[in-house]
Amino acid sequence: MYSEAINDGVGWFEMKRRARPLRKWVFPSKQQAVPGVKRRIKAQTIEFAVFGDSHVGYGNSLSIFKSLLPKAVSSGNKRFIIFGGDNTQAGANHGNNAGTYYKEFKDTVTSTLGSIPYKASIGNWEASTRSLFTQYLGAVGGQMNFPGTQGKVRYVWLDCALGQFTPASLNLLRNLDDRYFYIIDFHWPLRVQGITVDFSHVLSAAETSKFFTAIPAKAREKVLAIFTHHGHKFYRKLINIYPGYTRTKFFVTGCSGDYKCKQGENMGYYNATLTSSGSGYKVEAYIAH
Repeated sequence: MYSEAINDGVGWFEMKRRARPLRKWVFPSKQQAVPGVKRRIKAQTIEFAVFGDSHVGYGNSLSIFKSLLPKAVSSGNKRFIIFGGDNTQAGANHGNNAGTYYKEFKDTVTSTLGSIPYKASIGNWEASTRSLFTQYLGAVGGQMNFPGTQGKVRYVWLDCALGQFTPASLNLLRNLDDRYFYIIDFHWPLRVQGITVDFSHVLSAAETSKFFTAIPAKAREKVLAIFTHHGHKFYRKLINIYPGYTRTKFFVTGCSGDYKCKQGENMGYYNATLTSSGSGYKVEAYIAH
């Protein structure tokens, strides 16, 4: 047998090797977890901008708004724009020019933003022209998926135009689900401890309590950020804004137009980011001029 193997040109050791069963190598697929190895999740950052109190129709506000908005859009890769109320001076002159002001605001927004989605909240100067607000800018309260988050983050906008939350807005808060994260916007600032906004432009302690207590306890850690306006200045409180809201950040921006705002001082908007990680999301926002 051995000589035959030699004559065939195959050695004994080669014959023994061939007699062994072949070992099957299994390589993990890209989707298959490797035991003992933690999978790194790449952070995703979504850029957005927040405007407040543009007051189109008052003084030089339209020109200022037309200057600020393109800066926000051209800076980075904006996926969403928030407008926080008093977008127009619609209540002036008993609303006689409200339609014109809404149209000027809407035309500026659509021509500048293109395909970038946006949502506007209602402010006190728009409260007496609700039908025109909804005609030009949509519902005064609601929620939607925050762009780019595959439905994991929800954007909620509320109606407190007259310094009180409407029953519909409070009902929205009561139904927040802890399966999602939230970014919330409305016009009047909350009365949080240490706020430096004039109290004539801040919600009462009772309305502030209504807001915070309406949100189910299980969803409170999922509220990432609250954006408010009306105060004609910028203010941030990034920790401990209210008992039970340990992770929520609070912002005021109310100077994106000419009304009670000074060029080069307190006029501008927020450049903001929503960043995902393995543990959830976080929001950052910084003043831009």
